Amino acid sequence: MIMDKTVALVGVPMDLGGGRRGVDMGPSAIRIAGLESAVRKLGIEFEDHGNVGVLEPESLVPNDPKARFLKEIADCCDRLSQKVLGLLEEGRFPLVVGGDHSIACGTVAGISTHHHRKGERIGLIWFDAHGDMNTPQTTESGNIHGMPLASCIGRGPDALTRIGERFPMVDVERCALVGVRSLDSRERELIQSTGIRCYTMKEIDRQGIHRVMQSAIEIATYGTAGFHLSFDLDGTDPAVAPGVGTPVPGGVSYRESHTVMELVAETGKVLGLEMTEINPILDNQNTTSRAAVEFVTSALGKLVL
Repeated sequence: MIMDKTVALVGVPMDLGGGRRGVDMGPSAIRIAGLESAVRKLGIEFEDHGNVGVLEPESLVPNDPKARFLKEIADCCDRLSQKVLGLLEEGRFPLVVGGDHSIACGTVAGISTHHHRKGERIGLIWFDAHGDMNTPQTTESGNIHGMPLASCIGRGPDALTRIGERFPMVDVERCALVGVRSLDSRERELIQSTGIRCYTMKEIDRQGIHRVMQSAIEIATYGTAGFHLSFDLDGTDPAVAPGVGTPVPGGVSYRESHTVMELVAETGKVLGLEMTEINPILDNQNTTSRAAVEFVTSALGKLVL
C-alpha cells in the first residue's frame, strides 16, 4: 500500500518533446502549489529527489524532423529510468512530474525493469486527451511527446523502446488508454492494429467514468504485479486544467478526474504515478498545478470520510 511507503518526488523539466514551450516549469509549479505539505497531511512520508537534468532546446538543433531531439530525450529517459529503478529498490513510491509526456518512456522503463527482475509483469493506465501512439513513421509533427505510449509497447525507435531491461516494457494486452478525444489519422490506424484498449470520451459519456476505470483497471491488473498510472493533465477539461501543453476541449471533469484517482487508490496496486504536461505559461494563477496536487492526493488514498 502507498500509505506504508515513502513518496519520492522526481521532477523532469523536459521541454524537448513538444512544440510549445513552458512545460519545463511544471515540476517547479507543482512544488510551489504545495505538493509536499499535501502529501504529508495524509500521514505519508515524502522526499524530494530534485530534478533529472535536461538540456534546453535553445542549445540544440533537431537532427531528424520525424523524431525531434530523439537522442537528448532518450538520454534523459535512460537516466530517469535508473533513478526510478533505484527508488523502487529502496522501497520508495515513485512520483514523477514533468515536463512533457515523453518522460514516460523513462518512468515506465524503470518500473518495468524492477518487476522484470522479480519475474513479474506490469500494467499501464494512460490518461490522456491524445493517443501518444505515433512513431517516426506516422507522426505529423515529429514531436516525441506524441510517441511515448507506442514506445512503451515496443513500437518506435530503439532509442526509446530499448530503455531498461524488459522489451516491450509493457504488454499491449495490459495497457489501457483513457480520456482520448484527439488522434492523428495514422495514429488511429496504429491503435486499431495493435489492439490496445482505448476508452474515448464517447465511451466515458455513455458508460460513465466509474465503469470505464473499472474496466481499465481489470486490464492493467490481470496477471501483473500492479500498474503504473501516467496522467497527462490535458486529459482533464481545459476548464479544470487550462495550463497544459496541448489543451483539447471536451475532457474529463474535475470530479471525474478525482474518481479516476480514487479508484486507482482503492486497488492498492498502483506501482508509480506520473503527472505530465503542466505548462505554467498558459495557466491562470497556478490553477493546473493546484488541481494536480489534489489529484495526486486522491491517488495516494485521500478520503472525504
